[in-house]
Amino acid sequence: MGFFQKLTGRAAFAALALMLTATAAWPQAHVPRPGEQRDQPPVDAPDTNPVRTPTDVPGFWDPRRRPERPDLSRLTVIRFLTETDYPPFNYAGPDGAPVGFNVDLARMICEEIKVVCTVQMRRYDTLIDSLNANQGDAVIASFAATPAMRKRVDFSDPYYRTPARFVARRNAGIVDVRPAALEGKKVGVVAGTAHEAYLKMLFTEAELRPFPDVAAAREALKKGEVDLLFGDGISLSFWLNGTDSAGCCAFVGGPYMESRFFGEGVGIAVRRGNDLVRQAINWALFRLWEQGRFTDLWLRYFPISPF
Repeated sequence: MGFFQKLTGRAAFAALALMLTATAAWPQAHVPRPGEQRDQPPVDAPDTNPVRTPTDVPGFWDPRRRPERPDLSRLTVIRFLTETDYPPFNYAGPDGAPVGFNVDLARMICEEIKVVCTVQMRRYDTLIDSLNANQGDAVIASFAATPAMRKRVDFSDPYYRTPARFVARRNAGIVDVRPAALEGKKVGVVAGTAHEAYLKMLFTEAELRPFPDVAAAREALKKGEVDLLFGDGISLSFWLNGTDSAGCCAFVGGPYMESRFFGEGVGIAVRRGNDLVRQAINWALFRLWEQGRFTDLWLRYFPISPF
């Protein structure tokens, strides 16, 4: 199975595994480590169509809200736990050692705090139990900070989110993707996802074409059977940057980040009440962003930014 196919499959599995309570209005979208789903979606259609570039980098830190540096004298080591096989976020390298975006970020955090850092890989479904059994100090494995997860662990500030994006064929000439501009346009989307629910709520003039899975939706876009594809920006960025897309397509408009549909972001999990580690991580994340090191890391792994 190819890299992007594998990522898609794991994302779909995670979406099913982390689906929240029956009061959620829609099944979760096809996203890595999906976020919370809530009822009461926003009712106002987006009224902007910002111009984005392939190198846009997310910034979730407010420079006016600089976190205070905690007392780190009692902190000598951070034992990170991560997953075994979720490229490019975390996976085993040729020598079996953990590598990936999350792993590199964990090590940068330890460098900034100036503490010893260890990174141990475990199965995804064992990570939170291992953390709460004090077999590690923090989990960096693309867990979304959902209300259900917050009952089990505390979270750092988010260091990335899973935006929704439109993709069009390069020769289609589609630039404006505001709701009014998509009247009569055929928009592919995976059936039963939050992305489909978002389109039904806000893009009422578009002609939705639901597909059973993301592979079918992407193939329809490549063949010109739909004008646009709407889905998870993270996995779409991998597809656009890989060989499967054959350079057919590009992002247009967006990103769309309404938390009621697409979650509230991915953070680093710590044991409930472990404020020292959580505050240290928050301080280090802000510093890495402020110094531009987070941006450098992001662009290394996301040459076509989902934002």
